[in-house]
Amino acid sequence: MAWIIFLILLALFFDYLNGFHDAANAVSTVISTRVLSPRLAVWWAAFFNFVAFLIFGTAVAKTIGAGIIYTQFIDSNLVFGALIGACGWNLITWWFGLPSSSSHALIGGLIGAGFLKGGPSALVASGILKTVAFIFISPILGFILSTVIGIIVFNIANNFKPSKVDGFFRRAELFSAAAYSLGYGGNDAQKTMGIISMLLVGGLAGAEVAPLQEFFYSHQELAAIRAGEFVVPLSVVIICQGAIALGTLSGGWRIVKTMGQKITRLRPVDGFCAESAAGISIFFASFLGIPVSTTHTITGSIVGIGALRRLSGVHWGVAKRIVWAWFITIPAAAFISAIAYELKVLLF
Repeated sequence: MAWIIFLILLALFFDYLNGFHDAANAVSTVISTRVLSPRLAVWWAAFFNFVAFLIFGTAVAKTIGAGIIYTQFIDSNLVFGALIGACGWNLITWWFGLPSSSSHALIGGLIGAGFLKGGPSALVASGILKTVAFIFISPILGFILSTVIGIIVFNIANNFKPSKVDGFFRRAELFSAAAYSLGYGGNDAQKTMGIISMLLVGGLAGAEVAPLQEFFYSHQELAAIRAGEFVVPLSVVIICQGAIALGTLSGGWRIVKTMGQKITRLRPVDGFCAESAAGISIFFASFLGIPVSTTHTITGSIVGIGALRRLSGVHWGVAKRIVWAWFITIPAAAFISAIAYELKVLLF
């Protein structure tokens, strides 16, 4: 049981690291446009990260828990490898200031350990393909939506004095940042919920997990998992939302600088358009149960609004470097995960 507890704590560390690593996504625009100070911005984002469970269900958690690796292949060693792969890649990209995807790092971790354990038959092809497809769809959707919203907003704003436009959107950006933070908390925290529930349900036959099931699950939830359902308990939902919010409070200022300043210069109206587009995209994916990259989505939205103003205003070299980080995240995390899984099996 001690090993399972350690893995739950490791999963919560990943959740915390997710918030820490991706805090920039939620606060970069309001900081770079000087609508909020960095301290107030992270508190604003963390609050909405936490309360996201009141709006979203657990469809994304179920995709992670049962839609990437077939449940019969899941054991504690596989989860350990997946978490080490995800955490390791997150730390590497954080060090270099690259806004890569924590979501895809976790999925890469699951794929690496799952493939090493059971080969291709361990992988749920439909779940993986759906997730990989959104590597392309989410930033494109963010780009298109931010462009459309920008065209509408800019045309309306042309009828007013610049000072009035700036003042209005300084207030409006608080709401768009809240919506984006809500979507981020609703999608990203569910990934850790899926991992922890995977551990608890995957060990259903083991007597060592029974006390933990009694601790985390209500009587009704226990009856459901014993009937073969994949259930995410409310207790796990709350602690995962709390961990990601705590990570956001800690902030990832290296990545804030990349997202808020290096891609393009943002005004409050630009930040409003980018955050609104990203929030809509993430809400859509979360209700479909698709674990998207919030990093990809907000980056596409920022590039879209920057390109709408002036193509030369986007620092395409930085954007290209970010895109390369996207493409190598899943294989890199899978590689680290496979090594961790193999070492765990061989040494312990």
